[in-house]
This record gives sequence, structure tokens and C-alpha cells, in this order.
Amino acid sequence: MRQLPLTDPGTADHRSPGRFLWWLAKGQWQTLAGGMAFGIVWMGAQAVMPAVLGRAIDHGVADRDFDQLLVWASVMLAIGLVQAFCGIMRHRFAVTNWLIAAYRTVQLVGRHTVHLGGTLPRKVSTGEVIAIGTSDLSHLGQVMDVTARFAGAVVSFVLVSVILLSTSVTLGLVVLVGVPLLMLLIGPILSPLQHRSAHQRHLMGRLSNTATDIVSGLRVLRGIGGEQVFLGRYRRQSQETRRAGVEVARLQSVLEALQVFLPGFFVVLVVWLGARSAVAGEISVGELVAFYGYAAFLMIPLRTVTEYANKFIRARVSARRVCTVLALTPDHTDPETPAPSPPPGSELHDARTGLRVGPGRLVAVVCERPDESALLADRLGMTAAEIDHDVTLGGTPLPALRRREVRERIVVSDTGATLFSGRLGDRLDVSGEGGVEAVRAALATASAQDVLEALPEGLDSVVSERGRSFSGGQRQRLVLARALTGDPEILVLVEPTSAVDAHTEARIAARLRQHRAGRTTVVTTTSPLMLDAADEVVLLDEGKIVATGTHTELLDSCPAYRAVVTRETEEVLQ
Repeated sequence: MRQLPLTDPGTADHRSPGRFLWWLAKGQWQTLAGGMAFGIVWMGAQAVMPAVLGRAIDHGVADRDFDQLLVWASVMLAIGLVQAFCGIMRHRFAVTNWLIAAYRTVQLVGRHTVHLGGTLPRKVSTGEVIAIGTSDLSHLGQVMDVTARFAGAVVSFVLVSVILLSTSVTLGLVVLVGVPLLMLLIGPILSPLQHRSAHQRHLMGRLSNTATDIVSGLRVLRGIGGEQVFLGRYRRQSQETRRAGVEVARLQSVLEALQVFLPGFFVVLVVWLGARSAVAGEISVGELVAFYGYAAFLMIPLRTVTEYANKFIRARVSARRVCTVLALTPDHTDPETPAPSPPPGSELHDARTGLRVGPGRLVAVVCERPDESALLADRLGMTAAEIDHDVTLGGTPLPALRRREVRERIVVSDTGATLFSGRLGDRLDVSGEGGVEAVRAALATASAQDVLEALPEGLDSVVSERGRSFSGGQRQRLVLARALTGDPEILVLVEPTSAVDAHTEARIAARLRQHRAGRTTVVTTTSPLMLDAADEVVLLDEGKIVATGTHTELLDSCPAYRAVVTRETEEVLQ
């Protein structure tokens, strides 16, 4: 399937559910047209079959003419073969349309998610995105699936009406007037169904978000004894979602009942009128049989039309949720006129805090409040929510550069970084340019060789979802190895050794400086082992750099620094 360009001409219309559905249909018009063509021929063949059957009865059976019976039987066989072939092709096109609509939505949402980056989790919940990838994709695909049969239903309805009008004006008018009237009877149900479906969809997204939070924080919940609290919350939300689903099901059951009752009633009416005409001698026996066939056949297009209305409503609800995500804009966008790229080895400077990071230096940032130093790291990598012109690279504010350039030159690896599922070697070398040797060197620096040796297939081992098969310390070391494998010009590490033991931390600290020689590295930490390996240590307090020097110098000259670092030392000793 072709990849969708991020600046697709139809992207501006993705704020409207109707326009989004039109954009989907326009993007796959060839397969939609093919499915509609085969759907029209398929249902049209069914529509004319009763007429051929009536002719066979009148000219073959009633007149005892074997030749005519053979002729019309041959016509019926030919129509049956055409119907079978077109039915197979219609189904193939229907499945194709379903898959194209679903996967094009996946591509679009996936690429927009990458475009949003860190903005996405700040503006929409995880459960909402998960619901798009499950139920919403199905509803969007189903409306494209039923489109081929809907086109055939409309054309076959017109065809049957013309045939009936040519045979009996009364029956033809009954069909032409009765079918639209039946659709009007269903109309009042559609609007409440749409509102209830939208409410249920909202609750499903909230429930998915709650489930995600519980699963991701299960270990913490067990530690603080909060399992029952969250279990009760999930049960309440689950029951609320169930009640909303029941409300939707009630309307859907009425709609499904009308799909059976109204066409059935209509069949009875047409057969009754046809029988009266046959008794009165206005139509022949064969025409009466044909009328019954038309009446039975009309149940198919009628049910198809109501099915299309039902699925279209659900697709609109899903499209609205997709449009909500597509309407999000990233916190940082490329400037209209990007500034020239700073030369390699430029100084990274934050005017707000006073931090200066010289090229090729390993600088450690110490702060009593981890959130404060983590925010500084986000600002240095332009991943914070605010547009910040205080951080400059070679004197050029980061927002004045292209986002892609900033992301390539400055990489921030924080404590929330996770491993995606897939082959371990590919998860560590995300760009594919590092090679096996770079991966192994990074693993050695991160003191993660033991993790690799414990895996039976080494780098070919498959990582489970979010790296759950590894312990917290193993995951942290693998995330560090991934950041080192990319070998960016400037690497910002947030508490890279917080989950490892002191011996492992000492090895990482000793190897990190050598591994990053010639490259700029910023580490936020309060670990004496990491601080002792740094070229320069700065103390961040109340958003300002208040002290600068080596670890030993600051221990001797700065009481505030000593209070932060020695407290951690005492905790480690205890």
C-alpha cells in the first residue's frame, strides 16, 4: 500500500468527520468504483431473476413449450453464473475497501503521532489512541465495505420499480412510494443512535485509559496497597460503559427489528396486491410468481440501506474521534524561514538558568528537586511544552531551527523512555546506521553485556511489549545503550543510573566519559559516582545555576551542593 504523504492535500479537511470520510473514499475511489460496479451487477442479476422465472413459467410451463422452457432455463443459468462471479468479486473488493480504509487511517494517525511527538501524551489520553486503533478502525472499514452493496441496492430498487411499473402501475407505485416511506420510518431512530454511540465511544476511551494506567502502575499499586481503590474505580467505569452500551443496543435492536418487520410487511403487501391482480385476470400466473420474487428480493436492498445508515452513523462517530487527534498541532513547528545551522561543536547555552555546556564536555546537573532538572533537560532538547527561545545552540535559538535538525543533533533520554517490541538489535539501533559493533560498544558502556548474554538469541531476541520481560535496571541500561548507539552530537541523560546498583553504576560512570569523548553530554543526577566522572558539575536551585566546578571542588566549597549529594550518599550507605 502506498505511504501517505504527511502534507496530504486533504489534511486540511480532517477536522470534519464528513470530510474525513470523503477523503478516505476519494483516496480509494478505484476499488470503491470496482466494488460498486460488481455490487450493481450482482444485485441487478438478482433483481431480474424473478422476471426470467415468470417468463419461464408463462412461456414454458403454462404453454407446455419445452424449447421455450429450455431457453429461459439457459438464461437463468447464465444470470446465475454472472451473479456468482460478481458476488465473489464484490466480496473481494469489499474486503479490500475495508482494509484500505483501516490501514490508511493507521498510516495517517501513526504519521501524525510521530509529527506530534511529545505533544501527544500531553493533549490526549493513551486510552483514546488505543480506541482509535481498535473499534474506530473497524467502523471506518465497515462503512467502506457496505458501500458496494448499498450502490447495488439503490440501482436494483430502481430496476425493480421500472419492471413493476411496466407490468402493473399499481404495484410499481406501491414500490416507488412504499420503500422511501419505510426509510422515513427508520429516520427518527438514527439521530439518537448517533448520540448514544458517541457517548459510548467516549466512555470506552476513558475505560481504556484507566486500564492502561492500572496495568502500567500495577507494581506501584501493590506496593502502596491501592489495588482495591483502582479496582473499584475500574468497576464503576466499566459498569457505566456497559450501561451506555445497553442503551446503544436497545436502539440497535429496534433498528434490527425494523429491518426485518418493515421489509416483511412490505413483502406481504406486494404479494397480496399481486394475488388480487392475478385473481382478477390482470396478470398471469408467471407474473404473480415474479411479483412474489420481486417482493422477496426487495428485502435485500431494504436491509442493505438500513445497514448502511447504521454503519455510516458509527463511522461518523469514529471519524470524529480520529479528527480530534488529527486536529492536534505540535508544541513546536518549523519556522517559516529557518535559521542557518550552527556549526558542529557549538556551545549549548540556556540563558534562563545560566547553564553553558561547552563542546566535547561531560556536564552533570545536580538539583534537589528531580522535576526541576528534568524540565531543564526537556528544554535543552526542545521537548518541553512551551516555546523557549532562551536555549541556544551556537547562539541560535532552538525554535529558530528545523525540528528535524534539533532532534538529530540533541537527543534527550529521560526516565520515562521505554523499549518497543521487536528484535532487540533493531530496538537499540533505531536509525539502522550504527551497526552491530556500535550496538555492542554501547551495551558495554551501559554495562548491559549480562543482559545480552542471558538472552538465548542475543541481539536477535524479540523484546516484549514495553520491554516487560526485563527488570527495571535492565530496561534502564538498555535504554541508555540505545541512546549511546545513536551517537548524537549532544546527548542529554536524565537520571540514567537511578535503577541500578552501585557497582554497575560505577562501571557505567567510568566508561561513559570515554565512550562520549569528543561529544557533548549532559547528565542530570545526584549520584556521587556519576558526578565524580563529569568534567564539570553545576548546581541548579530555584531555576538558576548557583554553583559550578568539579565534584570535589563543590563538596569542599558549596554547602548546598554538599547537602544534596551527601544525603544521597548517606541513603546509599544505609
